[in-house]
Amino acid sequence: MSELRQRPTAARSEKTEIPQRRRSSDNDGDHGISLLDMIRVIVTLIVASCGLSYYMTSTESMLWGYRPWFTRWPVVKQWVNGPVNLTPAQLSLYNGTDTTLPLYLAVNGTIYDVSENRMIYGPGGSYNFFAGRDATRAFVTGCFKDDLTADIRGVETMFVPVEDVVDEALTSAQKKIRRERELRAAKAKVEATVKKWQGFFANHKKYFEVGRVVDGVADGKEWPLCESAEKQRPKRSAMKEKS
Repeated sequence: MSELRQRPTAARSEKTEIPQRRRSSDNDGDHGISLLDMIRVIVTLIVASCGLSYYMTSTESMLWGYRPWFTRWPVVKQWVNGPVNLTPAQLSLYNGTDTTLPLYLAVNGTIYDVSENRMIYGPGGSYNFFAGRDATRAFVTGCFKDDLTADIRGVETMFVPVEDVVDEALTSAQKKIRRERELRAAKAKVEATVKKWQGFFANHKKYFEVGRVVDGVADGKEWPLCESAEKQRPKRSAMKEKS
């Protein structure tokens, strides 16, 4: 009799044990967010960002304007071939007339490839006169007609005051010291202007450096200051009035 009474109890314990096992197995499958899920989310965000960038930049970039050099074939090709060294005569061939050649210009002896802007620097472009040459002097003076040369000797004069005051209470020695000080300041301005333009082409998203101009050292008579630059010179009398 005791055995018969114990059997239902054992049966009931087996029934209650079954749902407990099920609940345990359900909990085992719930691990939260997996590493694979995180990877999927990150990849989705990257793809979405690239697509939006491609649309917002009018198909120019999938990285919001950032274009690594290794994604630009002309830059990679130049890197593989190495820097070029061109004489002024050789550089003149890269003025856009021959469409099989890249479009080059130079600033302070450094050559830059501007082929991606042929509408500006190519034949018929508003700045085609810069192509195929080193026109550093024109970048400083703004005389695009008269100063298309790399010779910047004496160009600092455009920043030196015109001596239009006759009776100054200064000795010759004092005037000489002042002149030397003003010349140093003027040369620093020229250097800063040249560096600014070099930085413009070196850091431009469409242009890149390709090499150097060789055998382009200026010789002979010093290049005269153009009329426009001469008119820009400060006058001593105006400086005295301001002070």
